[in-house]
Amino acid sequence: MVEWILPIAFILFGLLAGIIGEKFIFKKLRKFVAERQIPGGEVIFQSLHRMTFLWFVLAGFSGAIFYSSLKLDADVKILLRKIILIIFLCSVTLVLARITAGFVNLFIRRTEGVPASLISNLAMTVVLVLGTLILLQTVGIEITPIVTTLGVGGIAVGLALQDTLANLFSGFYLLVSKQVRTGDYVKLDDGHEGYVTDITWRNTTIREISNNVIIVPNSKLASAIFTNYHLPAKEITLTMNVGVSYDSDLEEVEQVTVEVAKEVMQEIAPALIAIEPYIRFHTFNDFSIDFTLYMRVSEYFDQRMGKHLFVKKLHRRYQQVGISIPFPIRDVYMQDNGTENSAMELD
Repeated sequence: MVEWILPIAFILFGLLAGIIGEKFIFKKLRKFVAERQIPGGEVIFQSLHRMTFLWFVLAGFSGAIFYSSLKLDADVKILLRKIILIIFLCSVTLVLARITAGFVNLFIRRTEGVPASLISNLAMTVVLVLGTLILLQTVGIEITPIVTTLGVGGIAVGLALQDTLANLFSGFYLLVSKQVRTGDYVKLDDGHEGYVTDITWRNTTIREISNNVIIVPNSKLASAIFTNYHLPAKEITLTMNVGVSYDSDLEEVEQVTVEVAKEVMQEIAPALIAIEPYIRFHTFNDFSIDFTLYMRVSEYFDQRMGKHLFVKKLHRRYQQVGISIPFPIRDVYMQDNGTENSAMELD
């Protein structure tokens, strides 16, 4: 029993240190970093989640084996140490992969707005593959034959996974060419439209305004005809067709309409208020003089709210200043027992 005291003590100490480190020290440090808003701090702490406990436990088992007075066979001790080393290297590789993917996402979020999981997953995969090769080399396994085998087998796998690889490379093409970016509002040639929420190794996810999700294979999207309303910039011009009566003072119409458009811009696109809205008269219609309003909004989806506010505000302002928006009237003649009657009917 005496021989077991020291190993058990090391193991218990590792467990206790791991619990204290994970539950108290780790949480305190994470809270401190969050309060100071240290760049990348949250990524690091998310990557280290549960790992401090594992490392303390491994340290306890390692100390138990090293300082143990138990009469264990030398080969058994070597095997136990290799197992501990393998677990430790696997955990380190996983942490590095998480950190790499996290910082890639952080960088893309700051430059593009919304990260694509394809890039972060690729970065994580590269780190995991390199870590696995280093792990195999560390435990004494020759990696050269493995790499050669993977190279030869990769040809057969590539032939079997042609569609998957086509989607993978199409996803890279979309990201590198920046024809589609996460966060963009796109409209496909089949009529579907929405925000691009993610580009994975196989497909692109588009969220419609109704909150439905459209899954488009990357190869299909790369060869499709679509409109990206966020390129070359998010800001677009909202157009509204309006008609006023022939009795209207066109100078007053222009002044009032532009003032209303500025009020709408102040509500939905204050950053673009320096870009003056304007109108252009273009048609002598049957019942009205028609013009088109041109007004800048922040992005495609803002057109809906912009039109909503503009119609309400313009209708109220026209009523206040006495500008009328005409509606067509039709004369209808009816025959009744040889008598012709005339009536007015709204169209």
